[in-house]
Amino acid sequence: MTGRVLIAGVSARGMAESAVRAGYAVIAVDAFADLDLAAIADTRLVSPYSARVAAATARRAAARETDGSLRHNGAMLDAVCYVSNFENHPGALRQLSRGQTLWGNAPAAVAAARAPAAWAQALENAGIAVPRVRMSAPKPGTADGRRQWLLKPKRSGGGHGVQAWRPGMPVPREYVLQERIAGTPGSVVFAADGRNAAIIAITRQLIGEAPLGAPAFRYCGNILAPPGDPEWGDGTPLWHEAAAIAAAASRAFGLAGVNGIDFIVRRGHPVPIEINPRFTAAMELAERRDGISIFGAHVAGCTGTLRTGSPLRQPARGVGASGKAIVFARYALTVGTAARTWVSSRDVRDIPRPGSQIPAGAPICSIFAEAGTATACRTELIRAARRIYKTVATDVPSSDAGSRGRR
Repeated sequence: MTGRVLIAGVSARGMAESAVRAGYAVIAVDAFADLDLAAIADTRLVSPYSARVAAATARRAAARETDGSLRHNGAMLDAVCYVSNFENHPGALRQLSRGQTLWGNAPAAVAAARAPAAWAQALENAGIAVPRVRMSAPKPGTADGRRQWLLKPKRSGGGHGVQAWRPGMPVPREYVLQERIAGTPGSVVFAADGRNAAIIAITRQLIGEAPLGAPAFRYCGNILAPPGDPEWGDGTPLWHEAAAIAAAASRAFGLAGVNGIDFIVRRGHPVPIEINPRFTAAMELAERRDGISIFGAHVAGCTGTLRTGSPLRQPARGVGASGKAIVFARYALTVGTAARTWVSSRDVRDIPRPGSQIPAGAPICSIFAEAGTATACRTELIRAARRIYKTVATDVPSSDAGSRGRR
């Protein structure tokens, strides 16, 4: 066993799996305490969830770890880590990390990287094209008045609350207008050491996919294309431009550990639209397909041992596409006992506890698929989603499980 870490956030399962593979024992504090997370980690459920309550819960758990009489096999806590949505709550992140070793970006770096106008200006200063950002509605007849805009929460994540802005709509103080970029959504995931970055992968994003039950603008998955894909593969112009964006953000904000940047591919070039200074949902695709330890890269970036200047992975030629999708509930449902059978599947994760009540529009679980091409992989994900929907439609709820919702 390498050590013991605490991971907190809305859904800790992905990072926890990577940490366990890297040899760490994990305490997980999240909103679900799903079956597959509970199978590998000491879990703490936070329901209803908020970042501040998660931080307080994590601090209590960490305090128990530092009490010699309560240590597990004599092992103290090595560090605390975080996943979404702590990037939107620097105050809660300060609370989480106070008195602890933090493996991840510091609260000040997170706040700077998440400020819409600040990160856009920093990347523009580095010569990178970025969307325009406004804090107020444009005047009719002006250049901005003729642009298309998205109304986004300043504390955004996963497409929650994003909508198309139309002239006459108000722009509340907690929202921002971001220029709407036409193109294909994607993301770059990378590790950084506070100065330099090492790219892990670029992925196509799945957004608002009706077959997955996702509302418009809602993030619902990623596809990691084959290394030889002419547009999205390793070594392509898109790859190199995404790597340059990651490097510029790492220098501008002193990013450390693993991070992600969402972008839109417009006429073959990535236009960044959001920085996620934390572990992202796309990262486990690279670990599953290419064998890279995401948590190992995270620790290396945070402890000054990261090898930068070249990609972290060297996948074998000829491997195919790997995909991940979130399946959203089309109607309110109660999870039945068949969910327990998903635990043994390699391709179903974030498995809810029998008896969990899932509102319409909330995630049921995550699914994975592989295929020769990105298009075929998307098809396989949709087929897998249909099987999930069929199961939950005929499943029998458990009468002995809790009834807390997943959101």
